[in-house]
Amino acid sequence: MHIVHPDLDSYLLEHCSPAADDVLRDLAEETRQAVPDLTSMQITQDEGAFLTLLTQLTGARLAVEVGTFTGYSSVCIARGLADGGKLIACDLNEEWTSVARRYWERAGLTDRVELRLGPAVETLRAMPREEHIDFAFIDADKGGYPDYYEELVTRLRPGGVIALDNVLQGGRVVDAAEQGETVKAIRAVNDTIAADVRVTSVMLPLRDGVTVVRKR
Repeated sequence: MHIVHPDLDSYLLEHCSPAADDVLRDLAEETRQAVPDLTSMQITQDEGAFLTLLTQLTGARLAVEVGTFTGYSSVCIARGLADGGKLIACDLNEEWTSVARRYWERAGLTDRVELRLGPAVETLRAMPREEHIDFAFIDADKGGYPDYYEELVTRLRPGGVIALDNVLQGGRVVDAAEQGETVKAIRAVNDTIAADVRVTSVMLPLRDGVTVVRKR
């Protein structure tokens, strides 16, 4: 399912700023070569630019990422942080995040990113419960989205922002016949956000769907 006609794809990327530099291009290519069956787990150039912009707009000094993979999104978020800012990157896979570490170093971001390996929900629950997070990005196992959202929104400061990727699941969220666990979990978090009086939100048809949530 194509939300935007494929012929427009290159035009969109050409008119997106900041453009991907050598760090991001090389990271994307290394990921494609190393794990060709998993490249869909890597965000695209326009999504990366969107994350940088959101991080900048919130003036984020503390950001949290759930699902780091090989590091494309973490580079984009870390680049958007305010001076002295920190990104806490949560992931389970040491092999994939070892690639991310190399590109954080190459991008000069090692002082801005703290990797926490382990189940992300446990990492989040170990954080202070006060409202202190400025920006968060959720792009990990889809079954965990409802828990990740709740743990993060509880800790999000007023005016803080959460972005969630893959909220359309290739259009399967609107297919009543689709009852897979992944799609059901995404439907659940989508419904939760739409009804959550703590936040305002918008669901955007960017790639596979991105929801942006702002805490009241």
